[in-house]
Amino acid sequence: MIDFVGAGCGAPDLITVRGAKLLAEADVIIYAGSLVNPELLNYAGPDCEIHNSALLTLDEIIDIMSSAEAAGKNTVRLHTGDPSIYGAVREQMDRLRELGLPFRVCPGVSSLCGAAAALKAEYTLPGVSQTVVITRMAGKTPVPEGESMASLAAHGATMVIFLSAGLLGELTAELLRGGYTRGTPAAIVYKASWPDEKVLRCTVGTLAETAAKEGIKKTALICVGNFLGDDYGLSRLYDRSFSTEFREARP
Repeated sequence: MIDFVGAGCGAPDLITVRGAKLLAEADVIIYAGSLVNPELLNYAGPDCEIHNSALLTLDEIIDIMSSAEAAGKNTVRLHTGDPSIYGAVREQMDRLRELGLPFRVCPGVSSLCGAAAALKAEYTLPGVSQTVVITRMAGKTPVPEGESMASLAAHGATMVIFLSAGLLGELTAELLRGGYTRGTPAAIVYKASWPDEKVLRCTVGTLAETAAKEGIKKTALICVGNFLGDDYGLSRLYDRSFSTEFREARP
């Protein structure tokens, strides 16, 4: 069996119980060496064959999986965070389908969640934002037409921006063009849950300046929106005057 496993956002104990079990049972591990914490490889058995996918092409990754499957071995493809977010897994899965090779997916803790934990924040606040936009700036990988940063910013929702820490000048311009102000709260979360994690609170207008001061150019999420402010409504869920399936309203 081939298992795609989400490694979590950094800390080795933030992998799921299932993910850790799959690593321990693996005969072959192919891990995303540019992003995955190498300490996660400590879950592997002593005889496990380990490959760093940062050094491999798609064809080479598929060849390793195919050879392992032909030999009756268990393979773990270890991706950072959760494989479904910027994991480049679809192309691997389609190749495996073409070859008739079985695979499963084990979800992981995305850095989306790791950043919120580091900020001690809630992305969805009553009266502030009930929508989270997960996106990135166009770079080596283009962004589809209709998903420009400015058009997404126009919604005024919570934004969590991946893979854009090296483009903060351009990002700021796009956010302002979309309707955010220079004073809109923002934060840079560098390597959420890693030992060298940094949480930098700033505004849209000071994103580039804040990152430059700390020397941050990659491996950071940019969070933008009024969820980082102080004003919000209380949840009706715990309001004593609000009836639910489990609790009657009280005077």
